[in-house]
Amino acid sequence: MATISVRLNQDEEALFKSYASMQGVSLSTLFKRSLAEEIEDAHDLNIYKQAKAEYLEDTETMSHADFKKSLGF
Repeated sequence: MATISVRLNQDEEALFKSYASMQGVSLSTLFKRSLAEEIEDAHDLNIYKQAKAEYLEDTETMSHADFKKSLGF
């Protein structure tokens, strides 16, 4: 398991420790969760941009009801 050091000034340390305490987690857990959420948000944004680009190439849409009919439901 790797150990990573993060340099914090006193204000950052106080803020982060206080927030971690309010959440009932360690600083390590807080940092890992926050980074994971940041990565997930970036991934979601990339998926959105890809979907939007695909839509702009072909803007034809159909209703949910028509889609179901096309599948024979």
